[in-house]
Amino acid sequence: MDEAAAVPVEGWDFSWFEGRATEERPDWGYARLLGDAMTTAEAALDLQTGGGEVLATVPEPPPRLVATESWRPNVPVAAKNLRAVGGVVIEAAAGPWLPFGGNVFDLVVSRHPEHTPWAEVARVLRPGGTFLSQQIGAGTNRELSEAVLGPLPPPARNTPGQLRAAAEAVGLRVLQARPARLRVEFFDVGAVAYFLRKVVWTVPGFSIERHRPQLRAIHERIEEEGSFVSHSTRVLLEAVNEKASQAW
Repeated sequence: MDEAAAVPVEGWDFSWFEGRATEERPDWGYARLLGDAMTTAEAALDLQTGGGEVLATVPEPPPRLVATESWRPNVPVAAKNLRAVGGVVIEAAAGPWLPFGGNVFDLVVSRHPEHTPWAEVARVLRPGGTFLSQQIGAGTNRELSEAVLGPLPPPARNTPGQLRAAAEAVGLRVLQARPARLRVEFFDVGAVAYFLRKVVWTVPGFSIERHRPQLRAIHERIEEEGSFVSHSTRVLLEAVNEKASQAW
C-alpha cells in the first residue's frame, strides 16, 4: 500500500503495471487508426489528451496539431511529449465549451474522454470533418467497482446506442459504434490501489486509507485465486460532420 500510494499519477503511462497487471486491448488498434487519420488531416484536435502519450506516437502529424487537457499536472507532461510531433497543449476544462472558433479542425479525436462535448465537437469540425474516439463503455471494470463499493445499479450511460444517439443529435453521421469487452487482471493489491488512484472514475472518492478493508479483501482473494479479474468496456466511435458551416 505504501508503494501504491507513492507512485505519481500524472500522465497516462501505465508501464508501472508491467508484471503486476494486464489489460486486453481492443482488436481495432486505436493508435494505428489515429495515425492513419492524422496522415490526411490539415488541422487536428485531441480532446483530453492526458499526458499526450498516445498522440505522441503519431508517425505523420498534421501541420496544425492541438490538444486540450483539464488536469493541470498533466499539462506540462503533455507539452513535453507532444513537442516532438509539433503539437501544442491548451489547458481547458472537460466541460461543455471548447476554446476554439467554428469549423477549425478537419479531425477531432479523443481517447477515453471523461466527458464528450458533442455539440462543441460538431461546431469546431469543418463540414466533412471526422470525429474518432475510443470511448469508455458502460459498466467498465464493474467487478472492481463493486468489490470496493458493493452492488451497483445497472450502468446508465455510454452504451453503443447512447453514444450513437448523442453523436447523431448534433448532426454527426455515425460510421461505426463498435463495442469491446476486455479482460483486466491484477496480480497484487498494490496494482489495484494504484489503478484506483489513477483511473478515478472506477471508484469516485477512492483513497487507500478509507477503503483499506475492501483492499484487504481483494488482497485475500488474489492470494487465494492468483489474481483479481475484471473487465473493461470500450466503444470505437467514428462519425462525420455533415452539417453546414457553423460560425462561433
